[in-house]
Amino acid sequence: MDAPHRGSCCGGRGNLKAPLGDRSSPERSTGDDCRLGPPATEQADGAANPGAGRVARVGTTLRWKDRLGGWKVRWAIGRGSYRVEPGLYAVGAPSGASPVLVSANYKMSFDRLRCELEGIDAWILVLETDAVNVWCAAGKGTFGTDELIRRIHATGLPEVVSHDRVIVPQLGAPGVCAHEVRKRSGFRVVYGPVRAKDLPAFLEAGMKATPPMRRVDFPLRDRLAVVPVELVLSARYVVMVMLGLLILGGLGPNGYSLGEVARDGAASSLLFLAAFVAGTVLTPALLPWLPGRALSLKGLWIGAALALLLGAWAPALPGIGANRFDVAAWRLLIPVTTSFAGMNFTGATTYTSLSGVRREMRIAVPIQVAAAVVGAALWVAGRFV
Repeated sequence: MDAPHRGSCCGGRGNLKAPLGDRSSPERSTGDDCRLGPPATEQADGAANPGAGRVARVGTTLRWKDRLGGWKVRWAIGRGSYRVEPGLYAVGAPSGASPVLVSANYKMSFDRLRCELEGIDAWILVLETDAVNVWCAAGKGTFGTDELIRRIHATGLPEVVSHDRVIVPQLGAPGVCAHEVRKRSGFRVVYGPVRAKDLPAFLEAGMKATPPMRRVDFPLRDRLAVVPVELVLSARYVVMVMLGLLILGGLGPNGYSLGEVARDGAASSLLFLAAFVAGTVLTPALLPWLPGRALSLKGLWIGAALALLLGAWAPALPGIGANRFDVAAWRLLIPVTTSFAGMNFTGATTYTSLSGVRREMRIAVPIQVAAAVVGAALWVAGRFV
């Protein structure tokens, strides 16, 4: 998932400046459009917040650069550097009694949070998560107890606010041990709603969450949001396989033929591409309705359906339909491809856990490898029959 606080973003211009980071180190500007800058800050209400010093005040609307940056990371462009500096930020004109909202330093997470705070005076405490969103960072341990405690002390938060509460997004709960935070920092952890859009109602109700605020929904829009990233990250490997099929497609009992490359090789390359795209797109799109819980199994159903269609359309496919070895090979290779592509989705779905992913891979990967080897052997045999 790309954002721990899930909700719609706003448009317009924002006012993004550098945060109050560790007091032991000077503020710095990165010069990167994907980060917050420049280093100048706005003075917060010194009378209301005597310990705050100079704190960056951020807006609740996004500039066109923010929108462009969000689009780019959807396509895996600059994803690892799309971050904000960890530290303390101000939204509106917060006082010592204003709420403290904890977020990751993945900029899309930060933006999703701040653009739901229109008209709210609040502090945002940004943790160092290596530009990873709250949910994934909590699973990896970077959005965790130690980092939260360290950031509370590093920003001098006890001097900034007059209360002892920090609001942690619900999806960050796996990484945060509330009683340990209380013991070592004096701050009490309150778990906020799943979606950032529910924060105004949550705060208005005295930080009380309704059952719908606790429910993790995974609608079609969210499921398809990670598809571009998967396509881009896998592109080099897909191209390599396609080139291999294209080149090896020229093999035959009478030697190497460029005509066979153009026919058999091209057909096989396109068939593999279709299987991969189908597994990557249709698995998340049809996720709630595909039988089974394992993502590899859900992807397998997509491949099984395509393999059945292949059997019906085989006679009409040039370079494949006339060769029974090719047909048999692709009846194995298509489901293997869609199963593997579907399994790539395990890191983004709410249907799985880290232990579940590891267990699934221990079972699925050996089966996928074995089927792929048999399918590849049949395909190579088909070149000489």
